[in-house]
Amino acid sequence: MDDAPMNGLFEQFAISFRLYFRNKMGMFYGYLFPAIFLLAFRVLYRNEPVPMARHMGQLLTVTILGGACLGMPTTMVSERERGVWRRYRLTPVSTRSLVVSTVILRYFIVITAGLLQFALAMAIGMPLPAHLFDLCIAFTFVSFAFLGLGLVVATMADTVPSVQALGQCIFLPMLIIGGVAVPLASLPDWAQHVAAFFPGRYAVESLQATITGSGAGAARFDFVALFLIGLSGCAAGAGMFRWDAQQRFATRGKVWLVAVIAAWAVVGGAAEYRGRVIADKPDIVASAPVQITTLAPATAVPPAPKDIAPAISVPVVSTPDASRRSTSWQEVTIAEINHNVDFRVLPPDGGVVSPIARPGLDPPPEMVDQLNDIADALPGWPPGNVADPVQRVRNLLYVAAVPDVLETEIIESYVPLIVFDRLKQVVPKDDLIRILFWVAVHPSGGDDTAANQLQPLGLGNASSDMDSVRERVTYYSLKLLGRMIGKIPVK
Repeated sequence: MDDAPMNGLFEQFAISFRLYFRNKMGMFYGYLFPAIFLLAFRVLYRNEPVPMARHMGQLLTVTILGGACLGMPTTMVSERERGVWRRYRLTPVSTRSLVVSTVILRYFIVITAGLLQFALAMAIGMPLPAHLFDLCIAFTFVSFAFLGLGLVVATMADTVPSVQALGQCIFLPMLIIGGVAVPLASLPDWAQHVAAFFPGRYAVESLQATITGSGAGAARFDFVALFLIGLSGCAAGAGMFRWDAQQRFATRGKVWLVAVIAAWAVVGGAAEYRGRVIADKPDIVASAPVQITTLAPATAVPPAPKDIAPAISVPVVSTPDASRRSTSWQEVTIAEINHNVDFRVLPPDGGVVSPIARPGLDPPPEMVDQLNDIADALPGWPPGNVADPVQRVRNLLYVAAVPDVLETEIIESYVPLIVFDRLKQVVPKDDLIRILFWVAVHPSGGDDTAANQLQPLGLGNASSDMDSVRERVTYYSLKLLGRMIGKIPVK
């Protein structure tokens, strides 16, 4: 007799497993839907030298979302409508055991769907994750959060069509403004505040930290948030569970939904309190003047007409006093630089905008050859050897800026180091300091043709997104400038 409940549990698991693979809609959300997303991402980010690695956290989140928040409730409600759960009630297995068995089955299904995603991604060139064991932990936490949410959807929905409606009400906002389909850094500030209350954000962050980041240690807050959301969902799903299709949600204990909403609110509030809401896209304002020094006299070289175009307003430099603005790059002084730039609030080197690898940090082995090829090809790259020193600097900065805009995973943080070395080789230090500032305050000056001539270096071209490229040129010019005049310590 003691083995009867356990045997019943395993039998129910086996039956549910067979029933699932007969449910075409559940199979679509569990396996085909995520594969469609992977193909779409591959088309969108086809220029990346490491295919899909940067977006695998998003894709795995979509996989788990589809299987847990759409596939599982669709299957459960369909079985409830057909009377399958009413028959389960006659077995010597508790409600808790049946629900746990269903969750375990769905966890197995999302694991197989995740493995399928990885197999497809690796087939097109993605390397193994940086922290495989940590990825398993993150995958489990994300699955727990969304399986709990799926239970809530299954208990709220009276029919299969209502599952689709409820699921989409959760699914689509998380895709669009929740940091799943669209990177957080690309969203406006208000959307990032909203995303702080959605589990999708923490799912992507925790998964991506284990795939290309520093591991699970960097995602502790995400794990806590996902666990709290999953726990509230499982508790609410168990509290509102119903065996029969005749039992309507309107008659159940809807007070359990308060626990779910409260968990989301606590997580979002904690993220706001800890300053984890806005991705690194800072605006940089002028700083107070600091100690002024003087550069050595510059060689009098008449500026080319394209270099004396009127300065435009850019987010990282402000020049409130027009009388202190140089009319050519040769006139730039340290006093003018100190008066107009606050180097402390540039995007961090470890962020998603204008990243720069730490000195001494070796690149991944699979990227070494490509980086060496770029370093070898750069001295012979014609745009990097033009006679005009301002255009020469601008062209070389494109080599760092374009991969950043194209989000070429991993390599984007190492290319700037190669570019910086080359700049210091081909432009005298005092001239380079002046020119870097000049380029930063004239982001639209000069010729941007070189941004679409990067194939000889093994890099993708800027295409039509020149506004973003110019922004990155400004950031990189100021970061190198800050290093050269001692405002940014090299750690």
